[in-house]
Amino acid sequence: MGELLERLFRLTDNGTTVRTEIRAGAVTFLTMCYIIFVQPVVLGSVGMDKGALMVATCLASALACLVMAFVANYPVALAPCMGENFFFATVATMVIGGTAVGWRVALTTVFISGVLFLVLSFFKVRERIFEAIPSSLRHSIAAGIGVFIAFIGLREAGIVVGNPGSLVTLGDLSQGAPLLALFGLVLTAALLARRVKGAILIGLLVTAVVGLPFGLVVYPGGAPLSAPPSLAPIAFQLDFAGTFTTPMVPIIIVFFLMVLFDTIGTLTGVGEQTGLIKEGKMPRVGRALLADACGTTAGALLGCSTVSSYIESAAGVAEGGRTGLAPVFTALLFLLAIFFMPIVSMIGGGVVPAGGGAPIHPVIAPVMIIVGSMMCMSLAKVPWTDPTEAIPAFLVIIGMPLTYNIANGLALGFAAYPLLKLLAGKGREVNWLVYVLGAVFVGHLVLVVGFVQH
Repeated sequence: MGELLERLFRLTDNGTTVRTEIRAGAVTFLTMCYIIFVQPVVLGSVGMDKGALMVATCLASALACLVMAFVANYPVALAPCMGENFFFATVATMVIGGTAVGWRVALTTVFISGVLFLVLSFFKVRERIFEAIPSSLRHSIAAGIGVFIAFIGLREAGIVVGNPGSLVTLGDLSQGAPLLALFGLVLTAALLARRVKGAILIGLLVTAVVGLPFGLVVYPGGAPLSAPPSLAPIAFQLDFAGTFTTPMVPIIIVFFLMVLFDTIGTLTGVGEQTGLIKEGKMPRVGRALLADACGTTAGALLGCSTVSSYIESAAGVAEGGRTGLAPVFTALLFLLAIFFMPIVSMIGGGVVPAGGGAPIHPVIAPVMIIVGSMMCMSLAKVPWTDPTEAIPAFLVIIGMPLTYNIANGLALGFAAYPLLKLLAGKGREVNWLVYVLGAVFVGHLVLVVGFVQH
């Protein structure tokens, strides 16, 4: 078995071991398994069967992870996207010509966007876009995603909360959830400082155990092993007749742009973190993008919204993951989750904060904060003394967390980069494709963001 894994994933060449990859895959799963519970809530709000959605989420995620593992050999996991699933729900409730779009038409638009993503692979358009990204923006993407992950972690910890006057403010640190998250943060940071192997996974599991007697981590009850619900209510429910209409064309484009930009942003961030990007190129990036396309297409057939690479993969990378063996184990855990839902929900499930509102996740929050800090190391590589490089990079970094969206942060930076170069008389330094990307991202800001807001 060891020789087979070595041959498939080139573990020695990548400086890793089977044990490290398994540990990384487990950490990645534990930091992203919340999607198993969020997806049925969001898509269930438009009339889709929640039990079937849970199964479809696990199956689509596992399939996409396996494609990433065996085709691209990268430590990147995939699942239905937050953001895209809310957009899906928005589209499903739209009324066009006096008739509601409905979730079947929305699923079909996702399927078509996935097919378009697949078609582009034959022309290597996606790879050329990836390689055209200027180095300053590449480094800022990694840092921006790090800040975004850390911000999400602080929110999930209850350390940062919403505030009408200032948008956000410090939470009540005397409450149990923030205290548990702070405990996990200090413990994990100390383990990392002492270079303990498996520090992130140990910190996460110990935090979960500590939370049990205080009711902050709760076993939902019932038998740990149970048969999964049927997929029949939502699988293969596409409606092409209702989708191939003029008003649906811009919606298909929006879905396509969202998955394209989110995927490129995530792969750039993880690629910088692992040191896989050399001279602006990431080996096998076309294969990695293929995993997103396959996941989105197959996921739509199963009944899922857009599937894409997850920024939480950075947690597994921080734990030492370097090859596709990590997402293989993540995929296996997604499949097991279908049968062991009570156990998964105990760690990945949330707790309602003292003041009410949406559930937060104090067990996984420390991991996100720490991983975010690690990804900010790339800030040192941004040429801050050159305004034409520094300002677009800064817009990327602050744009992601402040708009709560990777693609929006990319759009701000890519729109500013060619414009500033032109105004500074340095237009010839810019690859022609970056000008095209700048125009596309301006379109993204107008079309996608405008569409979502209105």
